Amino acid sequence: MRILMLSWEYPPKVVGGLARHVQELSEALVQRGHEVHVLTSECSGEPLDSQQNGVWVHRARSGYPASKDFYASVLNLNFGLLERVLALGPAVADPAVLHAHDWLVAYAAAALKHAWRRPLVATIHATEWGRNRGLHNDLSRRISDAEWWLAYEAWRVITCSYHMRDEVHHVFQVPLDKLAVLPNGVKRSLFRRTADASAVRERFAAPREKLVLYVGRLVREKGAAVLLEALPKILHYCPGTRLVVAGTGPLLGELQARAVALGVAERVCFPGFIDDATRNALLVTADVAVYPSTYEPFGIVALEAMAAGTPVVVSDVGGFSEIVVHGVNGLKAYPNDAESLANNILTLLHNPELARQLADQAMEDVRDYYDWTGIAEATEGVYLKVLAEYAQSPWGRGEGEAADASEKAAGASGPRLGGLSAQLSAYLPHGWSGSLEESQEVVSR
Repeated sequence: MRILMLSWEYPPKVVGGLARHVQELSEALVQRGHEVHVLTSECSGEPLDSQQNGVWVHRARSGYPASKDFYASVLNLNFGLLERVLALGPAVADPAVLHAHDWLVAYAAAALKHAWRRPLVATIHATEWGRNRGLHNDLSRRISDAEWWLAYEAWRVITCSYHMRDEVHHVFQVPLDKLAVLPNGVKRSLFRRTADASAVRERFAAPREKLVLYVGRLVREKGAAVLLEALPKILHYCPGTRLVVAGTGPLLGELQARAVALGVAERVCFPGFIDDATRNALLVTADVAVYPSTYEPFGIVALEAMAAGTPVVVSDVGGFSEIVVHGVNGLKAYPNDAESLANNILTLLHNPELARQLADQAMEDVRDYYDWTGIAEATEGVYLKVLAEYAQSPWGRGEGEAADASEKAAGASGPRLGGLSAQLSAYLPHGWSGSLEESQEVVSR
């Protein structure tokens, strides 16, 4: 089937985990035989249209006056996405399913849904309410309204953890039977220990030093400040420790100043943004990877460290709580508690055998539960259930005041329903002759 993904970021434009999620899901769906187009924002040095690992990537120019208003800039992006679709024409028109990732593409996604009368699936990766522990200003309230609206417009809403499912259900009152939980995945092949990886490590830490690694955005909810507060105790009991805090964000200057105030600046490295190759090399050579978030919808960063064979310490929040089983495949610290975080990190630094056992189990769990092949298959299952329901709806039958006259003339067996029947037939038993209602039951299983 043809699938149109909408995402405001896509590699090499990477701000957070959403970009890699969309890329790896799209590539895995292509491997399952689907035609996947990604509609996204422009990226310096990248062509407007390209095919990457089988995925068609279409980038929209942001040819509007620059705005200091963040919400207005998001609207400009959505206008650009719609203009790009119009320019592409039949190349992307009339997909079986639209799949939008987060509110930043909600306006374009809803417009295309109604223009093409096709079902919309939405993945909500995080909420404004969750990130900020409430809605404290007009901008946050506007963003939350857009998130609610995307969930309302979507035929099905996907979240990456049960924590996020409950949050979306609570904050937006989305019915539970409209929500599906599908985890993030990770490409294990990206994380292999090599001589080059060891050379990268030497740029950050001496051979005999213990390397503690944090990779992520430097924003309040990711908890890098808590890790910094834990460092004096870590250095007291394990003096030969080097902390690398990789990433950028509004807290960088504040964290650097705090390191000086704590007297640990010489033991902390702030390299800023690091490319994927450097990140992967550090992950496979670090002694401990630490993610002390105070809010974490899923926690793909922990999966990456687990895939790399590096023991992890995470805070016991959100998706981390579901991924990491304390003392089995990693360790969990109390949220926003520097003492607890330091104790767990020291446990791994002083017990290499335990660290190895936890890391080995984590690698098995990643292989068994977080491989993109299985996640793509489950996502495909969501699409097929939606399509089967859609086939029984007025839209799928070509009914309603907005239906195209040619579709009405074609009747119930016209091109829209006929095309869907052909898509579903690939997933039904050979020789199937049941109704589309019965087809829905088979696909649902």
